[in-house]
Amino acid sequence: MALRTVSLRDDLQVALDEKGSAETADFTESERAILQNVLKLASVSIDDVMVERSDIQAVEADINLGTLLARFKQVGHSRLPVYDDGLDNILGFIHVKDALSRITEPVADPEKDVPVKFVSAALRQKIGKLGILRPAMFVPTFMPAADLLQSMRASRTHMAIVVDEYGGTDGLVTIEDLLEAVVGEIEDEHDETEQAMIRQIGDDLYVANARAELDEVKRVLGPEFDPKEFADDVETIGGLVFDLAGHVPKRGERINGIEGFEFEVMAADSRRVKRLRIRRKRGSEPLEILAITDQSGDHTQQAAV
Repeated sequence: MALRTVSLRDDLQVALDEKGSAETADFTESERAILQNVLKLASVSIDDVMVERSDIQAVEADINLGTLLARFKQVGHSRLPVYDDGLDNILGFIHVKDALSRITEPVADPEKDVPVKFVSAALRQKIGKLGILRPAMFVPTFMPAADLLQSMRASRTHMAIVVDEYGGTDGLVTIEDLLEAVVGEIEDEHDETEQAMIRQIGDDLYVANARAELDEVKRVLGPEFDPKEFADDVETIGGLVFDLAGHVPKRGERINGIEGFEFEVMAADSRRVKRLRIRRKRGSEPLEILAITDQSGDHTQQAAV
């Protein structure tokens, strides 16, 4: 038998790419997509699937149980991280069923129509003193998604906090996020319709996914948004901001260079911008030249403000 010159992984990838091959003729389209995702999983890192810091739904440790239950109802999640003095100090997380167990207790006579009774006094207690806080798993952004999935399955943990090189909270990842990297989007009854890539959140204030195309951004912001010659080289708002800055800007950095608009980076990693806040500047604001420097001080660029 002839020796293989490529790996089994490569053989499968080639077969999947050739949709008409005999080897994959029995695969359905959904099976083919899952196999493709499995092959790609080795190159997927946590920061590719995590919930960004700006989108984390969390609660403070000093709120009472009633406020926590209201928060669960508001966000529609079954687990919420708990923090003390900011998201960079996450203490753990609480599961909704643990919270509900503190306001109910079984009745003396199980034959009654109502097998439990409510304990309203517990609603006023601080969640940090109820003993329902579960420990959190902390993982670095560069950890492969496949490794984390294996670790979470082994430890029966459904939520992990993603930390940056300084120990600050960079994001959050659930086991559902990791599974979606394999089987595709998993929607349940609490999922809302996907939000627009760019949306208005206030007077002259917008939030945009960095992958939003410039044509879509212009439709929302209006004809006064004119990237001019920058539009010849990039297609997305993230690419535009990268070109304006001359480097990968960091979270919190503000970028100028398009007349009438300012961009603030809400989320980014070492390779790309992920989310932006766009502020429209009115004509009454003075025009001046501002030197923009990133947090490391390595890059400086002049831009019109």
